[in-house]
Amino acid sequence: MIDFKSKLILSILAKECSNGNYKIVEIPDIIMSIPRRYRMDSDAVKRILNHLERQELISVKYDEDDVFCLAVLPYGFEILENEKPANLKIIKEKQSKINFLTVFMCFLSSIIGSLVCVLILWLIFRK
Repeated sequence: MIDFKSKLILSILAKECSNGNYKIVEIPDIIMSIPRRYRMDSDAVKRILNHLERQELISVKYDEDDVFCLAVLPYGFEILENEKPANLKIIKEKQSKINFLTVFMCFLSSIIGSLVCVLILWLIFRK
């Protein structure tokens, strides 16, 4: 199990190394890709990269100061893929709620429209 910030950095690396080949990545580029509210310094990113390597989610060929040559391993991609169905389930639940609400509002508007028509007809033909 990995924490949120590690998963965030893993997803950034997966976008960079989408085909599984080694790619040279600089720490400042990773930091700039992180949303502002989760920003961290280069030491924190290096610790997370070392943690991901120990968990065998990424493979680091070499690292020099703030430059890493790394690749995301299949297990890293698998962890990111396992996260997606949970998000899809939430989206589907929202869609079903929206569909139910749409049907209910259509039903309610047709009843109100019918009542307005009956009221207009009653006012016209009440002689």
